Amino acid sequence: MMPKLPINIDDLLYQRTVESERIEYKEGWNPESILHTLCAFANDFHNLGGGYVLIGVAEENGQPQKISKERPPAGLLPEQIDAIQKELLNLGHSAIAPHYHPLTATYEIQGKTILVLWAPGGESRPYKAKTSLSNKKSDWAYYLRKHTSTVKALGDDERELMSLAASVPFDDRYRQTANLSDLSPHLVREFLAEVGSELARSAVDMPIEQLAKRMNLAGGPPEALFPKNVGLLFFNEQPEQFFPATQIDVVYFPEGAGGDRFEEKEFRGPLGRITRDALSFIERNYLKERVVKHADKPEAERFWNFPLAAVEEAVVNAVYHRSYEIREPIEVRITSDELMVLSFPGPDRSIQLDALRAGKAVSRRYRNRRIGEFLKELDLTEGRSTGIPKILRVITQNGSPTPSFETDEDRSYFLIRLPVHAGFIGSEQVIEVTPEVTPEVTPEVTPEVRLCRALAGEMSRFELQSAMRLKDAEHFRKAFLLPAIEAGYIAMTVPEKPRSSKQRYYLTAEGKALLESLENS
Repeated sequence: MMPKLPINIDDLLYQRTVESERIEYKEGWNPESILHTLCAFANDFHNLGGGYVLIGVAEENGQPQKISKERPPAGLLPEQIDAIQKELLNLGHSAIAPHYHPLTATYEIQGKTILVLWAPGGESRPYKAKTSLSNKKSDWAYYLRKHTSTVKALGDDERELMSLAASVPFDDRYRQTANLSDLSPHLVREFLAEVGSELARSAVDMPIEQLAKRMNLAGGPPEALFPKNVGLLFFNEQPEQFFPATQIDVVYFPEGAGGDRFEEKEFRGPLGRITRDALSFIERNYLKERVVKHADKPEAERFWNFPLAAVEEAVVNAVYHRSYEIREPIEVRITSDELMVLSFPGPDRSIQLDALRAGKAVSRRYRNRRIGEFLKELDLTEGRSTGIPKILRVITQNGSPTPSFETDEDRSYFLIRLPVHAGFIGSEQVIEVTPEVTPEVTPEVTPEVRLCRALAGEMSRFELQSAMRLKDAEHFRKAFLLPAIEAGYIAMTVPEKPRSSKQRYYLTAEGKALLESLENS
């Protein structure tokens, strides 16, 4: 039985987490066309992480056919699978240079067998392939992806492809000073379970060597595999031993940046974990919501000192785009006036500074393409140059001042400044709507209060999380659920068995009193 790939098949069929330009659908086996597509994915011109070819699924206007019980995919015959794999092996040696071989897996969809080819970005690009398989003296050409099509690389595109061959991105290189035992099977399996990969179940008993190959976390010769940098960053408990200063420092200045006092907390560990933990810590301790009631209208006005979605984008952007070869941590500085996120180095030189400051910068030259893949799987980023536009949109919706994006001519650093909402500056705690009306300010709304407001009767953890529209279960548990329980605002129906499948949560007398005080204040 062929192993599964580290991605849910539904994500490929319905493009849930993988953009369309990374997927090619083929109703049947067309070796020449598929060879050119594999070559394009191996060249990974836009640093998106390669792509997938689904054989046995028809294409309709650039999209996969709509699959239903009445209309299953075309599929492949079982005897075709072995023949295709043998031909792929031969093509990888004779029709593409340097040699390149995709990983394969079969899936059963509505009683039909489809073959999935996973073609990650190659380490030896640029790759070229035969233009025709019918002519033994065929010419060779470089191929790349343009939107959802595979095309020959010509002119400027070919020259740019040649320039990309200078080096493999840092996060995709293998590290000869480490070995596969430095990858934690527990962290890998935890990740697969969280993203809903079909590989999760079979990964339970899979040795780390095989698991690393399946997830493209290892490289080098078959007899001496080494872990790749991205694997060590996400699946080692102490990545800072390989990449010094791989950490997020959160520093709070209660008296301002020039004051004598400050509070500092360091977050070290696997990238996915420290990103979430740092965001949870910032939200729990430094993000405040304020509710303003106006005498002249029924609707209350709500705003945050720093909106969470903007903070998330700024921090994740730093994790995604910083260099892990530079010994400088990501730093989040918080004062009463602003929240700043500093990382090194700055954005790619292809981005114009004016466009960056206006929030219109678009770059497909991602410094860490593999890190981006894992952050996307964890729903921490979209990886489509949407970070800065989203920050601007969220800030505008919150009514906060315009943020700033700073770097220097040498692009040695990148600093995002998020100014505090005017309603939190000094003694001015409200935004006046009219001179005649004095708005009334309620106490600040904490994560515990938000959870109490969402709780209706007895609810399961999943129901509560869904009601609050939160995707990350671990973030919900640490930032909302546990603080509310510790504060005594909510309680469990089965306290002696915290992990019981019948566990429900309800408001305590203290929780009800808290909500009543907020309503009456």
